[in-house]
Amino acid sequence: MRLTLFDLDGTLLPIDSDHAFGQFMVELGWADPQAHAQANDRFYRDYQAGCLDIHAYIDFATSAFRHRAIDEISQACAQFMRQIISPALTDAARELVEQHRRAGDRLVVVTATNDLITRPIAQAFGVTALLATELERTPDGRPTGRVQGQAALQEGKVRRVQDWLTAQGLARSDFETVTFYSDSTNDLPLLEWVTHPVATNPSAALADIARKRGWPVLRLFA
Repeated sequence: MRLTLFDLDGTLLPIDSDHAFGQFMVELGWADPQAHAQANDRFYRDYQAGCLDIHAYIDFATSAFRHRAIDEISQACAQFMRQIISPALTDAARELVEQHRRAGDRLVVVTATNDLITRPIAQAFGVTALLATELERTPDGRPTGRVQGQAALQEGKVRRVQDWLTAQGLARSDFETVTFYSDSTNDLPLLEWVTHPVATNPSAALADIARKRGWPVLRLFA
């Protein structure tokens, strides 16, 4: 058996879906154009610098919509998928996923971005196993502004993958290879945990680490 893990933003997508969703909230008129945009950019810079407080970020990110009816939220997510995400799905990224599917690999998307945003994106790639930062929800399905369980960020990604394997009755040692594609140094814990790390559309910092460690580098986007 082979296990293949994919980061999402910057790896399979040439955009950051989390940051883009914040911009989309402004475009919908659900968030203040100046204050929300500035905070969204600030949190994104923190993520890039590896110092994101994900609990503070989830509270901020959901503040634009969590008071709305679940039907409104669902419609906004569907519109975001049509207008922003679908045009960003590239043939190169789709083919990478299909290559591993044809090889019979187990496929999993592992992303720090919340499940409300990323579940439809994983489905667009035909991947049913999604390990995302899960939003705590009210009984009617609306986000509360808090994280449910372990956030899928940095070392949290390793724990989420390990917990998922345990739930499947599996362990890393059951697989001939465990491959992980990622663009970010935030994912170093999981890149170091797998047997085959692949720096994919890497940031300058990750590209330097990949060069020093002899990791393969893959560029899906120009």
